Amino acid sequence: MSESIDTEPEEKPRPQTGAAEKSDLASEPEMLLEPGFEKQSGNKIKDRLYKIIFETDTFAGRAFDIWLLIAILGSIIVVLLDSVRSINAVHARLFTVLEWTFTVMFTLEYLLRIYCSTNRIKYLRSFFGIIDLIAIIPSYIGIFLAGAQYLIIVRTLRLLRLFRILKLGRYLKEAEVMSLAVRSSGPKIMVFLFAVLSMVTIIGALMYLIEGGENGFTSIPRSIYWAIVTLTTVGYGDIAPTTVLGQILACTVMILGYGIIAVPTGIVSVEMHKAGRSYTLLKNCNNCGAKGHEEDAAFCKHCGTRLSAVKINR
Repeated sequence: MSESIDTEPEEKPRPQTGAAEKSDLASEPEMLLEPGFEKQSGNKIKDRLYKIIFETDTFAGRAFDIWLLIAILGSIIVVLLDSVRSINAVHARLFTVLEWTFTVMFTLEYLLRIYCSTNRIKYLRSFFGIIDLIAIIPSYIGIFLAGAQYLIIVRTLRLLRLFRILKLGRYLKEAEVMSLAVRSSGPKIMVFLFAVLSMVTIIGALMYLIEGGENGFTSIPRSIYWAIVTLTTVGYGDIAPTTVLGQILACTVMILGYGIIAVPTGIVSVEMHKAGRSYTLLKNCNNCGAKGHEEDAAFCKHCGTRLSAVKINR
């Protein structure tokens, strides 16, 4: 007798669109990520607001972001025109109304971001969260301190959302390499700056002894100012040595300035080369976005998800 064996048809793996989206988000620079994207709150109203305010994949979300960019540009133009006296004398009241209109709009937007964010602390401490807060504070400070409203110009930083909206975040990975290089070269640059400050102090004191107050070098601090201006090859010309010995020292400082310019450039260039090589070996977590894992790590040290290496074509 033949036995019939029932076999269940194999299920085809479903495309994991959510994972792909998380992978794309995790691959973007950290400062461009909006917090709370990894989960939903369960509240339909909050989740709907979140998709509109924080995400750009829907029509409503993209329309909101475009409106936000237009409002930011409008507020910046208002501040620029308000600083022109001839225009301000005619349209001062209009500028005040527009400025407070934008401020109220951005304040409501900021409160909505806090309300619908699934991780409010993470948003408040994130790059965009801090920028959003700084963008609305100057208007309220201007009530008590005249002129503070012109600091609204910091709203320009909010235009960085343009890179996220247009999906340009992947092109800013090079900015992370540069940032890593600058941080790595920090101690060397600090030592270099200390050496330069010591040098200009000595040069300033020498020039004060050589030229004296009758030639414009009335004090050592003023002579140090001349040394800094000359060493950096700026040369305002408000103070100039007149004696032969002073002019010889000035020529030496000028020539020395060209050599000093190359030092920090070389330091940062070397660190950028090292950072570029090490960055290709970094592994990012596609689930939580954590970075900086060890080269031989297979799983995320925060959430346990399998890691994938991120490489930059050079």
